[in-house]
Amino acid sequence: MGEPDNPTVLVTEFLAAHGLAVGDLSRPGREHDPEAEVCGAGLFLSAAACAHLIGAPVGAASPAAAVPDMVAVVYSHGARHSGERTARPWQVGAWEPSWSPEAHADAVSAVRAAIADGDVYQVNLVGHASAPCAGDPVPALSRVAGLPGARYAGTLTGDGWALACASPETLVAVAGGQVVTRPIKGTRPATDAGRTELLGSAKERAEHVMIVDLERNDLSLVARTGTVRVDELYAIRRWCDLWQAESSVSASLAPGVGLADLLAAVCPGGSVTGTPKRAALDLVAKLEPVGRGPSMGGFGWISGAGLDLGLTIRTVAVDADRVHIWAGGGITWGSDPVAEVAEADAKAAPLRAALDGV
Repeated sequence: MGEPDNPTVLVTEFLAAHGLAVGDLSRPGREHDPEAEVCGAGLFLSAAACAHLIGAPVGAASPAAAVPDMVAVVYSHGARHSGERTARPWQVGAWEPSWSPEAHADAVSAVRAAIADGDVYQVNLVGHASAPCAGDPVPALSRVAGLPGARYAGTLTGDGWALACASPETLVAVAGGQVVTRPIKGTRPATDAGRTELLGSAKERAEHVMIVDLERNDLSLVARTGTVRVDELYAIRRWCDLWQAESSVSASLAPGVGLADLLAAVCPGGSVTGTPKRAALDLVAKLEPVGRGPSMGGFGWISGAGLDLGLTIRTVAVDADRVHIWAGGGITWGSDPVAEVAEADAKAAPLRAALDGV
């Protein structure tokens, strides 16, 4: 990740040099200035970058090694000129998982054993699959970003890599000195029966509340004393053909809290790590066969008015010759290994369909 130990310090300096002051987010943000040269910046952090921020293990190497661990792009006002595109037809081959359903289920069982030993309370396990690809990925990535329910929808491209995000989950947002995170935990098919089952599941509620408590603790590290609150608990939202449970946790930022402080407090996102966060990441590093790459990180927008970063669930990446997807779920003592494998497949299915043009 390079020096300094907290690379977000470099990002803070870079943004400040372009007129985006993020050294103290507790102050009210500036209103949009149409005369300003810079309108804002996009920010992306990989899962490894987020783990690095708290000194946690980064796990196995990313299978999409061409994608950087951190990207900041400053945007100026003015018309966009994409230029002429000579696009080769997009093709995707057969999907190849990084672990078999049996290996995935065995990892779920290993987490349950760690819970029984008292090492952790909950761990989010993430699987990966890739497929050979050829042609121009931009139309396929645009389909991914256009999936219904995506609050953080967008694409980002670089030299030899590209990614698309269709995330519904807020990692962290700041406006007017107020900070909010919206963890998602709990999934069922988007049917009437699925909604009823999700609302009535004691297992899903217990798993969800554990993550809400973790997020409350994370925000308390950067909040004014006594201001952390749960504004909404276990609301049901829809993403594609799935119901998911979401809560909202907010606080007033303490004076002087900047971007580097904030990201060190909330990264990696609690809903994709577990509780306790560091112990969960230790176990993840041992169990997941490949790295999480650009998934389970952060992606969003920074402006003079504040910031809004999504958690990069429902994210895909393309390198020179392969396309990559990641999906997983939270494991508790009450988890069924077979059901957890099926849930991860259900989350990945809309991404595969969008990439295939279905």
